[in-house]
Order: sequence, then structure tokens, then C-alpha cells
Amino acid sequence: MVEQITKGIKISVDTNFEGTFIKNNRVFYAFAYIISIENQSSDVVQLTSRFWKIKDALNFVETVEGEGVIGKKPVLQPGETHTYSSGCLLHSPFGSMKGFYNMINFTSTARFKVFIPSFKLSTPFALN
Repeated sequence: MVEQITKGIKISVDTNFEGTFIKNNRVFYAFAYIISIENQSSDVVQLTSRFWKIKDALNFVETVEGEGVIGKKPVLQPGETHTYSSGCLLHSPFGSMKGFYNMINFTSTARFKVFIPSFKLSTPFALN
């Protein structure tokens, strides 16, 4: 698990290899990730959007951006945690992801970024 705190918001990431499958005569490697967003600040905050940079060992880079996470824009009271799971497909058996969430602080109305630490995606059979 990797963790990082930005402006009182703690991001924790855990990953899992889900398996391989073939689509259009190509092998893909499926990964799941579980993210916990914990509000350790004293203010109410809301996640409004996300940005991801996904890179595999073949230097294929994909960027993903959009509103919320899995169709939600969670509001977090101080001490609350929002956890969700999602996934991605890679063209190689290992890669990495990193990104950020755009947030708003309801107390100050300030918008800010919360960084998602870089985390590795790797198949068990690709590890030494």
C-alpha cells in the first residue's frame, strides 16, 4: 500500500492483479486498485474531478480525466473516509499510475489539488 497526504487529505492505494484476457487478438493485463480518501483536515471538502496518468512497460501512456470518481463527487466531513475501487488495463505485465484529485474546501471555498502517489501495477509472474 502507498500513502500520501496533501493539505490534510490522505490518499491510500492498494492494488491487485485480476488476470489476463484477449481482445482483438491482443493480450491485456487487468489490474484493480482500491483508493481511500481520508479527510484529516478540520474543514469539509468535496472531490470534484480526477486526473490519471497510466503508463505501462512498453511506454504506452494513457491519460484519464473526468468528473468525480465512479460517478460520485463525495463530500467528506473532517475525519470521514471515502473508499472506492476501479481498474485499468495494461498492454504489458507491469506499469504504474499517478494523478491528482481536484477538491474544494467548503470553509474557504478554495480549490486545491490532492496528489495521488505513484503506484506500481505488476503481475505476480513478472516479479523476480
